[in-house]
Formats: sequence, structure tokens, C-alpha cells
Amino acid sequence: MRIIKITIATVLLLSATVATAAPADENSIKQLLAITQAQKLVAGMLNQVDAMMSMSIQQALKGKVPNPGEQQAINNMKDKMVVLIHGDLAWDKVEPMYIRLYKDTFTEEEVAGMLAFYKTPAGQAVIQKMPVLMQKSMFEVQNMLSQDRPKIQKIQQDFLVELKAANKGTGN
Repeated sequence: MRIIKITIATVLLLSATVATAAPADENSIKQLLAITQAQKLVAGMLNQVDAMMSMSIQQALKGKVPNPGEQQAINNMKDKMVVLIHGDLAWDKVEPMYIRLYKDTFTEEEVAGMLAFYKTPAGQAVIQKMPVLMQKSMFEVQNMLSQDRPKIQKIQQDFLVELKAANKGTGN
């Protein structure tokens, strides 16, 4: 019985300790976002979105060279999409989201630990090299997925056949 009481007391003490961990401070989070160059990462992400959009347009054209009117329509669409996406993901709009997410996820002690790490040479190396690593990994994932393109197209074709067959059966 005494072991059960000690166990319960320990669990309550530990849960109270976890529950009282100080939430991350907004100033600490802003320091962390600054030292990790989060704003620069978001800008880089936007550049990648722009490049992916251009690549998607080229793939949709399937080698066809658009006439001047079509090219103008393509350019207009792309420009509107860029304005929309860049507006939605502008730093002044995403920074509050990052702050909220960091506050919800990390304690002040954890943010302080990350700040201490990112101030070290190893932390600075991570900051400098992570965008390159992410870009390389994204490129490799795209290559992996491009190998699946014929299989994906086959699945889509099979789906359309199946859908037509299902519609015939219902009289639609």
C-alpha cells in the first residue's frame, strides 16, 4: 500500500512539474526566429513555389509552344497566383503564426536551449546548411515521384474507366 502511495505522489509531483513548465516567451521566440533566419527561409520557400509553378505550367503545356495570346494568359495567371501566394505568405503574416505555434509547442527552457545551440558553431552550421539540405532532398523526392508519373497516369486512367462503368450501371 505504501508503494502505491509513493507511486501516486511521484506521478502527481512529476505531472505538476510538467504542467508548470513556463511557456515560451514571445521575445525569446522572436530571437529564435531571427537567429535561425526564418524570414529568409520563408522567402526561399516562396522562390521554390514560383519555380514549381513554372515547372507545372511547362508540364501542362506538354511541349506545346503557346501563341502570343496564350502566353499572355499564362503570364497573367502566373502573376496573379504569385501576388496571391506571396501576399498570404508575407513575413508580417506568417511571423505571428510561427510565434503562436512555437508558444504552443515549446517551453521557455526549450527555446532557450535552442537559442544556445544556434549560437554555437555547430548551430550556425545547421542554419547555413539546412536550406541546401532541404533543397537537395526536395529535388530527390521530385525525381522519385517523377519516376512514378506513368504509374500515376495509369491509376488515373483506370479510375476513369471504373468511374464510367459505375455510371453506366446506375444509368447516369
